[in-house]
Amino acid sequence: MKRRDKLMTTMMALIALIVPAAGAAAAQTPAIDASARLREVLPADVAARILATIAAARSHELPTQPLENRALKFAARGIPPKDIERAIAEQADRMGTGRDALQQARPARPSGDEIDASAEALRKGLDRAKISQLASSAPSGRSLAVPLYVIGSLIDRGLPSAEALARVRDRLQARASDADLEQMAGTVSSREPPGQAKKAAEAGSDVTEAKHPGASHGAAGNGSPGGPPAGVPANGGRGAAGKSHKPPSPPGKKP
Repeated sequence: MKRRDKLMTTMMALIALIVPAAGAAAAQTPAIDASARLREVLPADVAARILATIAAARSHELPTQPLENRALKFAARGIPPKDIERAIAEQADRMGTGRDALQQARPARPSGDEIDASAEALRKGLDRAKISQLASSAPSGRSLAVPLYVIGSLIDRGLPSAEALARVRDRLQARASDADLEQMAGTVSSREPPGQAKKAAEAGSDVTEAKHPGASHGAAGNGSPGGPPAGVPANGGRGAAGKSHKPPSPPGKKP
């Protein structure tokens, strides 16, 4: 009987050691998967430079998951690898600019989602000064992730950046919720030529596709995805990444 009790005690001790180790390994899997996926879908030299850009962004406390997802999404769309490399480097630069613009206007440290949203707004035509204006005029403690995404969506619909900013700023001052802002964006008629608004939404990220609260972990948002984003095929788009054809982008919009 004593021998059986001793055996049970030993087994419980082994389980106590194995479970935390398995959990730690699972926590590390997403970062490993992201790097591996990028190396699968892009040429080795391009993947290495993109991963270096992502590592540099992480060292500057910028969110890296959106950069990884962006690279995988563009590879699946068949965008040339060199253009993907350029787009990721430019987006990382915009993240730094957006983060600085937010920090300049208010004491709170920007979240990863806010930094990502500011980069998208910059990409669509909002300048750094306007981001600071939005941050300084918004109610204290209000997350600016959705407001910034909505501004980008309004710009996609053809509104000048100053008008898009004014509409969102006015609604924020009226204490509109995120849902209210999204609803407002959906009711604004497009001022783009027929078909152009749809292309703009496809080339960039509209409010419902681009925003991802909680995807950027913590303030720095250095979490990595556990797999490719929606729309990336199981093979990672290896064949598509090498295509020479690049889908056209709307005027003034960057990939």
